[in-house]
Formats: sequence, C-alpha cells, structure tokens
Amino acid sequence: MQATPACPLLSSDAESSPFTIEKMLNALRYYWIVAKGYRLRPWKSPYLQWRMETFFGPPAADLDAGKFIRLVWTERARMRRFLRWVADRRREQKRGSP
Repeated sequence: MQATPACPLLSSDAESSPFTIEKMLNALRYYWIVAKGYRLRPWKSPYLQWRMETFFGPPAADLDAGKFIRLVWTERARMRRFLRWVADRRREQKRGSP
C-alpha cells in the first residue's frame, strides 16, 4: 500500500495521466456535494467561496462568474491533485481505515 500525502498540495508531481471516466465522476461527485443549492452558480456559494479563499488565497476573493472560471482553469492541476486526494480519502473511509 502506498502512503498518501497528508495534503495534496505538497505533492510535486503534476498529474499527466489521460482523462478517465473515474476522474470525471470523482470531480462531479465532489462538486455535487459541495455546491448544493448553488450548482448552476457555484461562485455564489458561501461554502465554495470560503473553500476557494482558503485554498487559493487572495486571488479567490470576491469571485464572479468570469473570475471563478478563470481561477478554476488556471489552477486545474492543483485542483486535480486535491480531487485525487479526496478520492483516496473516500476509498480509505469505505475500507474502514482511519
């Protein structure tokens, strides 16, 4: 079993593997959970605003639709690593590991 880093941002390897359905479903699953009530306008979600400001810092403050899309696009590699980390945590939780 491979050890998973405590924080996905500390990992220096950028994900270079090709698109897979599992990756897309993982991203959609996470989005569906965290964007409840704001799924068609995620930049207005207080929870997502807080998470993005915590994750990205000042560039994520006062997001509108354009800024949100630009930030998500420019930071997609970091977000991919975060989503991979979320998927790993979910798998470990299902197995009953702490």
